[in-house]
Amino acid sequence: MRMYQDQSDDQLVALYVDGVNEAFDTLIERHKDRLYSYIFHSVKSEELADDIFQETFVKAIVTLKQGRYVENGHFSAWISRIAHNLIIDHFRQSRAVNLQSTDDTEYNVLNRKELSEQTVEDTMVTQQIHRDIRRLIKALPESQREVLLMRYYKNMSFKEIAERTQVSINTALGRMRYAILNMRRIAEEHNIILTV
Repeated sequence: MRMYQDQSDDQLVALYVDGVNEAFDTLIERHKDRLYSYIFHSVKSEELADDIFQETFVKAIVTLKQGRYVENGHFSAWISRIAHNLIIDHFRQSRAVNLQSTDDTEYNVLNRKELSEQTVEDTMVTQQIHRDIRRLIKALPESQREVLLMRYYKNMSFKEIAERTQVSINTALGRMRYAILNMRRIAEEHNIILTV
């Protein structure tokens, strides 16, 4: 990774797009402290900051691999904008969940589906979804399955996953992305519906 330290951000982006994964590792190393500090300062939660930080780089990888990055000379500002948008999305979602007027007599705050017991039908549908998800996970290549299980079932960060699997963070993020894309593709091919 040291061999890329002298490269500019734009050069590193070009190298990464051409398939040099170590170039993206250098970008992460170069910008991680400042970016993480910005996210943590905004959300005031280490766990949430970790999630947004990781999601920021996942979005960056997807955008770069799709050839949609056009911010020549402004990678730092671009990656910060991605993080900023994710922070705003988080606060919008949490505000939407928490904003319910108690003045509205038409709406009983306690009469909500998530507060009620599941019906037999709900339980059966949920069990079927879980079975379908297990089948989809088993259909994944081993490297993708391993990353997905570590992230969602063991709640490991991408840094921890990278260390455990002895790959770069970029590779771990890529495997996660492909695992999700493959699960979606397989679900579509087999008409599997994963929502209630």
